[in-house]
Amino acid sequence: MNNIFSDSKDMSPQRSLLRALGWTDEEMQKPLVGIICAQSEIIPGHMHLDDIAKAAAEGVIAAGGKPVIMPSIGVCDGIAMGHAGMRYSLPSREIIADSAEILLRAHGMQAAIFVGNCDKIIPGMLMAAARVNIPSVFVSGGPMLAGRVRGRKTSLSTMFEQVGAFNAGKIDDAELKNYECNACPTCGSCSGMFTANSLNCLCEALGMALPGNGTIPMVYSARLALAKCAGAAVMNLLQKNIKPSDIMTPAAFKNAETVDMAIGASTNTVLHLLAIAREAGLTGEQISIDSLNEISERTPNLCRLAPAGEHYIEELNEAGGISAVMKELLDAGLLDGSVMTASGVSLAEVVKDAVNRDEEVLRPVSSPYSAQGGLTILKGNLAENGSVVKKSAVDPKMLRHSGPARCFDSEEEAMHAISSGKIKAGDVVVIRYEGPKGGPGMREMLTPTSAIVGAGLGDTVALITDGRFSGATRGAAIGHVCPEAAEGGTIGIVRDGDIIDIDIPACSLNVRLTDEQIKERKKSFKALQKPVSGYLKRYRDSVTSASEGAVFKR
Repeated sequence: MNNIFSDSKDMSPQRSLLRALGWTDEEMQKPLVGIICAQSEIIPGHMHLDDIAKAAAEGVIAAGGKPVIMPSIGVCDGIAMGHAGMRYSLPSREIIADSAEILLRAHGMQAAIFVGNCDKIIPGMLMAAARVNIPSVFVSGGPMLAGRVRGRKTSLSTMFEQVGAFNAGKIDDAELKNYECNACPTCGSCSGMFTANSLNCLCEALGMALPGNGTIPMVYSARLALAKCAGAAVMNLLQKNIKPSDIMTPAAFKNAETVDMAIGASTNTVLHLLAIAREAGLTGEQISIDSLNEISERTPNLCRLAPAGEHYIEELNEAGGISAVMKELLDAGLLDGSVMTASGVSLAEVVKDAVNRDEEVLRPVSSPYSAQGGLTILKGNLAENGSVVKKSAVDPKMLRHSGPARCFDSEEEAMHAISSGKIKAGDVVVIRYEGPKGGPGMREMLTPTSAIVGAGLGDTVALITDGRFSGATRGAAIGHVCPEAAEGGTIGIVRDGDIIDIDIPACSLNVRLTDEQIKERKKSFKALQKPVSGYLKRYRDSVTSASEGAVFKR
């Protein structure tokens, strides 16, 4: 199977440049496989991606292809958290998608392997795969191992919560330093069911990655073997002409949403699945936030990984990984096993031999942690177009909560109030102007939610925002409130003392104002617009609502 540069005399100039790269005549005859690799020295989950990419390249070569490793940018959400840098995290997703499209199409690649690991990188790459639509396989860098402090497993979310405990006077400098030095002990994506690991797991559920992609730790040699298998797999897809459009079908997205609910994945998956589905050409009737509660209602929650529970990704890997999760769901009739996968066979074929090896880490469908899924979409007069909460990480006492609003127009304002002890039991913290337009960039609120939990208020204080949350967030944290304040949403006219009613079982989020009161307040409302320049200004002018995936307008 030749490439576009292989034979034509008209392509002699192009081949002369390939020769400048040291390519041989034989290599220029082979199928070209672009390996989009996000390796960098600033993201713990990316520091060894060059090893993963080289292993994938070995798999391609062994299967008769010519691999070409190409770069991708990335943002570490944990490092960007809590300051202005977080405004660039979600916007980076669009650049990742655009740059991968440019590299693959401009250089005549016939197939692609995507090597990433963290938060916005994987969804951006999935968007590119759908858009370019050449045979593609994903192989992530894998999760880091859990840390240990005083015999207790820890992760990044533990670290943020210990800052809250320190600010509340519950631990001293030495103990905070102890956590700092031990919470994140290895390279890899942060060790809980946070956004990065959620998306890597959902790559398997979508059919775009091989078994083990979501759970094999980065430091295990099995990760290198997986990458080599991904190289062979993409050559098989190329031979069979199986493209992302053949894999990422409406049925595959429903499978992914079902697995999402079963594993209690990050709330960010809602945002990203909507964006990826749009690139795959799916309509709002095929995938929307309105379908998620229906899927949640029929999908049992089988995993409670950190921050929702005490188990970590490495334990899910030992229990059988996402293949075992999907086998449980498939046997219960909750998945479509006929869909195609990156393995070149159906989902049912991929998971047929999967075994659940630990029924505490991965509960059987017959005895789940809860009968409904881990995420819930809430609507009401405070979120007419929806909001999302990770129900599986909410204290049972906070599933229904009513309290006075404490309103802040930025994350920094809210953090000052929380860290100085001004938030009291029963309050509902409202953080607005942090949405896609209002931020701009829709920052994650891990710092304030962790501060609330660390201060011992996790079972008495709720937080709602038009921004979003890290997958590491736990508690009554409701994000993606739409319409956002910057677009004239009701969240923008809420005042201190207004009573907010949260009813997660009933899927509702309301402020105790009549329709007339809301209409009257909106007459004099003028949305705040934060001064920004450069890419953030272009992003603000182009981005759509979170309920549409916060993608660029067409």
